[in-house]
Amino acid sequence: MNKKVILQDLGQKDYKDTWDYQEFLFQQTLDIKIRNRREELALETPNHFIFVEHPHVYTLGKSGDIQNLLVDEKELDAKGAKFYKINRGGDITYHGPGQIVGYPILDLENFFTDIHKYLRLLEEMVILTLAEYGLKAERSKGETGVWLDVGTPFARKICAMGVRASRWVTMHGFALNINADLGYFDMMIPCGIKDKAVTSLNVELGKLKVDVDEVKEKLLKHFEVLFEAELIKQKALV
Repeated sequence: MNKKVILQDLGQKDYKDTWDYQEFLFQQTLDIKIRNRREELALETPNHFIFVEHPHVYTLGKSGDIQNLLVDEKELDAKGAKFYKINRGGDITYHGPGQIVGYPILDLENFFTDIHKYLRLLEEMVILTLAEYGLKAERSKGETGVWLDVGTPFARKICAMGVRASRWVTMHGFALNINADLGYFDMMIPCGIKDKAVTSLNVELGKLKVDVDEVKEKLLKHFEVLFEAELIKQKALV
């Protein structure tokens, strides 16, 4: 089993361009697995972890309700935002500047074959990272992602998640608010969940700005331990 994970940080990149790149890496791994099965080979499958920051964009998952987007195309244009229907699970999500977006494209057969465990470990990676900033982050029953003050009237989401998997290969991932403009969340019902707020790390810490690179380092540290993986940094290819 190959537990090496190629890490690329794409910086700020258009959502559609990044989605296309994800699909390319995803299909590349699927093709190797299909060939292995057909030809009875044992070729190694790669694993990838992509960091990216997107310009303002709203994405709607396969099971999502378009009614959860509260603005029309004209209003999106006025806010400089785009909208895409995509092939992950989950409902509507916002991505934008000040947010760490992570896309692990893993062959889970290199790690474990359990999608539920995969999502829980991604959540744990974020929970452990936020603990280093003195925050008690938690899961909310029946709601994928990471939250603060669960079970209280002040429950608020700090990290959204939505993935796609085929033949145990994953794509899409998580979006962690670090220095996000929370006003953009008012243009939708986040993840289709009404009456719950959204927050950002800088707000929780009472800071104007949090060091994004520092947060990334903490996330990767916990990812390596939780997945028993070895990260290999590579210059962005796109």
